[in-house]
Amino acid sequence: ESLSPKSPEILKYNPVHKKLPILLHNGKPVVESLVIVEYIDETWTSGSSILPADPLGKSNARFWAKFIDDKLMPAIMNVRRYQGEEQVKAIDEVVELFKLLESELKGKKFFGGDTIGLVDITANFIALWLGIHQEMMGIQLVSKEKLPILCKWIDEYLNSSIIKQSLPSRDELSAALLSYHKSL
Repeated sequence: ESLSPKSPEILKYNPVHKKLPILLHNGKPVVESLVIVEYIDETWTSGSSILPADPLGKSNARFWAKFIDDKLMPAIMNVRRYQGEEQVKAIDEVVELFKLLESELKGKKFFGGDTIGLVDITANFIALWLGIHQEMMGIQLVSKEKLPILCKWIDEYLNSSIIKQSLPSRDELSAALLSYHKSL
């Protein structure tokens, strides 16, 4: 999709936010990443869900997924946006947010326990994209010294069979990200 200028389809199917992602199912739009992921889970998943069965577990997973989308992602984007002292402050903020997220992982393989769940799916950009962003910017937000539990999760996530068979390679991601940055 063309993001600049926005295509007529984006404006038609997401007139409120006027952005991607948009999932069209039977000609009807479903918008916003977290909403789409839950919609897919409820519509096509039979058996196990990406959300815990108990209401408290569901609300906790939704909280951390929203934390990642609403708090962590914008903070990471600020690191890329700022330079100098502002960037140093932005990096410190991101590391503190990562520490909060890491506390949710203590004693677990994945945020969802032994299996990948909503929070893991929401955090996939940390495992998949963040390393590439760090290389491109010449900075390090995540390291085994600063965030050992999060780094262990990244390894577990990237080495899980479902992720290996479902997502593009690091080289493909690097090429896509480089192309995106050139278009800005």
